[in-house]
Amino acid sequence: MSYLAGISHHLHEEETKLLQALRAARRKRKPPPADSATFGARVADSVAAMMGSWPFIIAQSVILLIWIVLNVTAFVEQWDPYPFILLNLALSFQAAYAAPFIMMSQNRQAAIDRAAATHDYDVNTKAELEIELLHQKLDLLRETEVAELIRIIRKLEERLP
Repeated sequence: MSYLAGISHHLHEEETKLLQALRAARRKRKPPPADSATFGARVADSVAAMMGSWPFIIAQSVILLIWIVLNVTAFVEQWDPYPFILLNLALSFQAAYAAPFIMMSQNRQAAIDRAAATHDYDVNTKAELEIELLHQKLDLLRETEVAELIRIIRKLEERLP
C-alpha cells in the first residue's frame, strides 16, 4: 500500500484556473454606488413606482368615478357626454406617456437582475469547486489514514508468532 502515500488529488487545471479567476474577481468587485443611476433613470423609477402604487390607483379610480357621475347626472354642464370621448383621450394620453417611463424602469431593473444572476452563478460555481476541493482533501486524508492503518496492522501481524 505504499502507492497510497504518493497519491495526491488535484483539481483539473481548468477548474483550478476558474477558481483562481473567481477569487480574483471577488476581490476586485466593488458594490456599485447607490446614486449611480442617471437623472432619467431615477425619474423613470419614481414614475413607475408612483403609477404602480395603490394610492395612485385609488386616486385615479375616484377621479374617473367623479368624471362619469358628473357627466351622466349633468349637475354641471356636460363637457364630455356619454361615450366619454374626452375621458378616453385623456386615459390614452396617460397610457402612451407613462409606457416609456415604465419600460425604462423595467429595462433598468432587468439589467440589475442580470448582474445579480451573473454574480449568483459565479458564487455557485466557486462554491461547487470549493466543495469538490474539500471532498478531494477528505478523500486523500481518508486514504492516507487507511494506508497508515494497514501499515500498522502489518507490523502487528509481523510481531505475532
